[in-house]
Amino acid sequence: MAKTKPFLILQLRPETAAADEEYASMLRRGGLEASETVRVRLDSEDLPQSLALEDFSGVIVGGGPGCVSDPPERKTPVEVRMEAQLLALMPVVTARDFPFLGCCAGIGILGRHLGAPVSREHYAEPVGGTECWLTGEGRRDPLLAGLPDRFPALVGHKEALDALPPGTVHLVRSPRCPFQMIRHGRNVYATQFHPESNGNSFELRIRIYANHGYFDPAETEDLIRRAHAVNAESSGKVLANFVECYRKAAP
Repeated sequence: MAKTKPFLILQLRPETAAADEEYASMLRRGGLEASETVRVRLDSEDLPQSLALEDFSGVIVGGGPGCVSDPPERKTPVEVRMEAQLLALMPVVTARDFPFLGCCAGIGILGRHLGAPVSREHYAEPVGGTECWLTGEGRRDPLLAGLPDRFPALVGHKEALDALPPGTVHLVRSPRCPFQMIRHGRNVYATQFHPESNGNSFELRIRIYANHGYFDPAETEDLIRRAHAVNAESSGKVLANFVECYRKAAP
């Protein structure tokens, strides 16, 4: 097999167990080997100053407990630093229309960069499954190839886009959260749902984040049962399609 440029995976989870599981899930659902990625945990390391996007096939951003809509005084110093580094990267990504997939937290980062309102006020979703629906544009998008018009996915977020960001295309919606997936330009994507996750992923995250404000800790075991009942295989095609679409041969 010809050598390909790696995918840059940026993670926002300070909890090592959650970050390791998320990374393993991205590899599994994306059809990637670890050797095909460069992993950066932004909680413990900075983006290299010499970072050059042309060295990569694409950028994948994972989720995390922070919210871009929270006031600065409610954010930890680590959250402030991670958010600032991602927001500094986004102008380059969007100006170059560079392949990008932001998962959950990534949609808030993209929305904030593009000037869209992001808040806790309207479209937060409880931890668990939701039914996602393709829009007309979604049915024609290559990252959604092979998905049915309606598919289940795993969600859990305290904030969401309040409106479609300027210059973006609406690809997927759900009953409680209208903006489940969007695209800016031709190659910059973000999802509110978790395309990397299945029931096992969510069980670990539910236990780790039981006291992070997503739900009443007394609901932990019930939420785990519900997460395992969600067949999230279709949603994983988004990650696999992103990798397939943008894998580039190394020079």
